[in-house]
Amino acid sequence: MNELVKLVAAKTGMPESVAKIAVDTVLSQLKEKLPEGMGDQVLTLLAGGNSPLSGAGGSADVLKGSLGGLLNKFKK
Repeated sequence: MNELVKLVAAKTGMPESVAKIAVDTVLSQLKEKLPEGMGDQVLTLLAGGNSPLSGAGGSADVLKGSLGGLLNKFKK
């Protein structure tokens, strides 16, 4: 998750302490809105752990790339 905080800070120009609050807020909302169990898998992935999504085919990389693409839309 530290990588995601750094990415948000870099893309937005905000300090890492503020980016961490933003990331925590977004992840909390994701966990709440995703189907049961899926939110936990996404959080595990972003924390650098293994989940069923991190298995075959590089799904974790696809997910991280998609999140990075979303962040690019907010780039200054």
